[in-house]
Amino acid sequence: MPPELDVHPGAFPPMPPADLNAPEQLVDHDWRAFTMLDRMTNHWARPGWTSGRRVYYWMLTFPDASDLRAQAQRCQEELSHLAMDRVPGKGLHVTMPRIGDTDRVPEGQVQLLGDLTEQMPVETFRILAHPMAGSRGAIRYTLSPWSPLVRLHAALSDIGRQACVPGGKPTAGFRPHLGIQYNNQDRAAAPVISSVARLRTLSPVPLEISSVELVELRRTSGASPAYRWNVMRSIPLRPRSPRVPPL
Repeated sequence: MPPELDVHPGAFPPMPPADLNAPEQLVDHDWRAFTMLDRMTNHWARPGWTSGRRVYYWMLTFPDASDLRAQAQRCQEELSHLAMDRVPGKGLHVTMPRIGDTDRVPEGQVQLLGDLTEQMPVETFRILAHPMAGSRGAIRYTLSPWSPLVRLHAALSDIGRQACVPGGKPTAGFRPHLGIQYNNQDRAAAPVISSVARLRTLSPVPLEISSVELVELRRTSGASPAYRWNVMRSIPLRPRSPRVPPL
């Protein structure tokens, strides 16, 4: 069983879904939370993100997921009238645990963290990316199921504690998602919700999760702010065990 999620005021949605594995319930849960927003906030208005800041994170990245990139680009085109900041095709990602600012995590700790993660007993798994929902500051895919993502987040967080890195939000507040564009101003949510609703008939995109990346993350500013990263280490997940068919 995956670790339990809990109500977390800093997460979106703050209340976790009742079922972490039922796609229809997860899609409905995300959408209901989005439709309850009155206003959207500027994603980039976050204290502490200076131009020189560098942070180690665990991420799931999708450099070879051509179907995902094509559909995300289609959705971005459909939403271009909103003038949000697009996530580049090569920048699509699922954020996993934060490790810590680079000035607080020495090279030896990064090495230890990677070595411990290579022993992690987490198998490759598949998820679906469902178009389309949103949060206070972004437009994003809903992912299903959540259970393997929550298990992976918890395993990485446990390893972070073993390696004594600063870490980030607890797994109890983890809400898996995959963003396609960031809101860059305070605005009424209703027109955005209405636009996003038209994309919800698109088919979900299957994704194979076979590795997790330790990245050095930075944020660029200017006319088109974005997240950029360097992959420090890519850790393959274990191959799926063959399933014994029932008698």
